[in-house]
Amino acid sequence: MTSTLPEDAPPDRTVPDTAPLQKRVLRTLFMTQILGGLAVGIGIAVGALLVEEMTGSATFTGLAQSLFVGGSALVVVPAVRITERFGRRGGLAFGYGCAVIGTLIVASAIHLENAVLAVVGYFLLGAASFAGLQSRYAAADLAPVARRGSHLALIVWATTIGSVAGPSLAGLAERVWTGWFGGPAYVGSMAAIGVLCLITAAVILVFLRPDPLLTAREISGETDAPKRSIADGYRTAKANPAVRTGVIAAALGHFVMVGVMAMTAVHIKHGMADPEEALSVVGVILGLHIGGMYAFAPIIGRLVDKYGARPILIAGTAVLVAACAVSGSSPASDHVRLSVGLVLLGLGWSAMTVGSAALVTSAITPAERPSTQGFSDLIMGLAAMAAGLASGPIVEYASYGMLCVFCAVVALLVFPFLMGRLTGPKPVEEAA
Repeated sequence: MTSTLPEDAPPDRTVPDTAPLQKRVLRTLFMTQILGGLAVGIGIAVGALLVEEMTGSATFTGLAQSLFVGGSALVVVPAVRITERFGRRGGLAFGYGCAVIGTLIVASAIHLENAVLAVVGYFLLGAASFAGLQSRYAAADLAPVARRGSHLALIVWATTIGSVAGPSLAGLAERVWTGWFGGPAYVGSMAAIGVLCLITAAVILVFLRPDPLLTAREISGETDAPKRSIADGYRTAKANPAVRTGVIAAALGHFVMVGVMAMTAVHIKHGMADPEEALSVVGVILGLHIGGMYAFAPIIGRLVDKYGARPILIAGTAVLVAACAVSGSSPASDHVRLSVGLVLLGLGWSAMTVGSAALVTSAITPAERPSTQGFSDLIMGLAAMAAGLASGPIVEYASYGMLCVFCAVVALLVFPFLMGRLTGPKPVEEAA
């Protein structure tokens, strides 16, 4: 049985049917997103509380969250090179391996009471977030063009199962670890994250075969294409309006999500007297937020396939602004309103992430994917770090409400790009 893939191969090229392989790829990525989502959820739940406890200041609190989400800024350059040579398996396993090293560093920092070392460890730990984001691109490598948004969104959705439960499991991990081994707080959370990331890397190496990216390159006749770097991804984004818009939309959406989410835990904690009770409340609210990030992704993917990326990105921006309005007007004690705001924040992020990924992937060839997609995630990581650096001081010297106002303004900056011309060179034209 044969089929043609006009989006990636020249028109006269007949290729084997890749549907069975794509099903295997989706099953494997679905499993790893659950495991990785658990690790990311636990890390998000404890990051801000850990750094505030170690530093005694909210100024540095957002830094841990931003570094966790934006750790890809450190690993994306070697990860792109590894992906170029070994395919998606190598790049994804590398990301989760870096996260395992990060958990060891953070655990050591807790024992040594060294806040600087903890921040460094969280930076590496954030590689798990990078690997989870890159998995959505692996799902799109062999997807039919008419269903690319749906396949990509399915893997984004799979993270829901782990990520929603992750924050709530942070407290359980602490109790189990303390009961078995004793020691300072948050070490149990780091141990849980490390084990989950190690298992995830092993599943990827064993089951993600044949590699979807390398297979897509064989189909398109690009197996001998020159290896590309992050710099090539930048040049592609600069030359292609669709890619450039997708990168900017993803970065601004990520900035808003991280900026508000990072300081919500501290906002809640300041309104509660019992730190242990605060951790439980934070776990529930952040679990709902992460559910908003991932649970509606399949619906968003279908809408992208049906209407295109631009309307979804516009709608996502509007939802982000609404989320900032609801969250920013919520007192620290109003956990219901904060929950609604954080769910909307996650939903807006989901629309921006799925829409931008579909927009970028549809405008490039398989040979360009690792470098261009890696560049996009690099900019997302830098945006996350900028959000963390800005959010702490804004809350410290102004208020949580002013932080939300600031993030709403940032969200609106994407509109001039969405109103421009988004068409770029067709992948089939470039491949041919």
